[in-house]
Amino acid sequence: MLDIFDRISRDAGGPIGQYFEQGFGYYMYPRLEGELGPHMFFNGMPVLNWSLNNYLGLANHPEIRKVETEATAEWGLSYPMGSRMLSGHTKYHEKLEKMFADFEKKEDAFLFNFGYQGIVSTIDCLLARHDVVVYDNEAHACLLDGIRLHIGSKYKYRHNDMADCDRILTRACKEADENGGGVLLITEGVYGMTGALGKLDEIVALKKKHNFRILIDDAHGFGLMGPHGRGTSEHFGVMDGVDLYIGAFAKSMASIGGFVAGPRKIINYLRLNMRSQMYAKSQPLPFVISNIKRLEIIMSPEGDERRRKCMEITHAIQKGFRDQGFDIGEAEACVTPIHIDGGGIAQATKIAKDLRENYKIFCSMVIYPVIPKGMIIFRIVSTASHTMEDVNYTLNAFKEIKAKLDAGLYDGDDIAAMKVD
Repeated sequence: MLDIFDRISRDAGGPIGQYFEQGFGYYMYPRLEGELGPHMFFNGMPVLNWSLNNYLGLANHPEIRKVETEATAEWGLSYPMGSRMLSGHTKYHEKLEKMFADFEKKEDAFLFNFGYQGIVSTIDCLLARHDVVVYDNEAHACLLDGIRLHIGSKYKYRHNDMADCDRILTRACKEADENGGGVLLITEGVYGMTGALGKLDEIVALKKKHNFRILIDDAHGFGLMGPHGRGTSEHFGVMDGVDLYIGAFAKSMASIGGFVAGPRKIINYLRLNMRSQMYAKSQPLPFVISNIKRLEIIMSPEGDERRRKCMEITHAIQKGFRDQGFDIGEAEACVTPIHIDGGGIAQATKIAKDLRENYKIFCSMVIYPVIPKGMIIFRIVSTASHTMEDVNYTLNAFKEIKAKLDAGLYDGDDIAAMKVD
């Protein structure tokens, strides 16, 4: 009989697992220290940091820090104890949910203690045996994990390919009708590794042809996209056409948690049936009170200014990369992927080390399983805390990197030696 541990030991943990011993702390699980923001320390070395999803720069906002400190002093991190349903519910949880519902122009909203598990559990809760789920083939891991729990039919369509989506919906709706089920289409507002926008306007338009419901994971769009930061659905003018809207706190709010907003009867059903919330501790009150303050800032004129600044930085750096001939795909939101094709992991490690050690630029190197096999990207995340000086310095550095790349200076199968303290 196979020993499970033997199989796992032989697997080595995926394409980079074989390099775990020499890469830990440098290429994987790197240590960033110092005040959260564009300028931090990596292995004790100052770096220009492009790897925080702190889009609006709220991580160290003085008003937020003050509220957090006061709430922690008054309540501690244990209060309230237990799940929301039994003993972990407060008026502050209710207040935050109402704020999200009003902000997203939905009847009601339900707070998640963690975004990832909340999204997984929402999908699991919504779908019954005879329902059919349709999803974009570049959906985030949390969506895929939720979809995997569904015991009924599931169909994926090619990324942002609306003709293929239409074809798949035709098949899904026919099957659901024959079996007495319904159809749920799941997509993202902003794709977190590519910066591309989901085609929400075209997806909503397909409702005129097919009978289905839409759930969007707008983790990277909430607080940032749209005139008021209500998300990608506001950006496309289709808020009414999106049936369930999910936002996460780990991006524009720089916090922990998430929420789902939609019709009151559906939200109440989720309150009573979502396993990740029923069987887990409620979000601690200092986090809830802090998230109230964060949302207040997002909804304020200051939030408008922070969104404007973040997108100014984003547009400048994306234009610069495109002008230099880099492939950044369909990036529009504040994630910019720089595609490095052909040289594999060895080449990418050399580029990463050159960027970190010689140019003092830290940006994440991303490979499979986060993105499809064979792809390698350097992921630039723009924030409202970055400056145009940061943009220009980075563009000049990558111009030199590209010249070295074209000259073959990063070629070879050897993995770049790591400098780890």
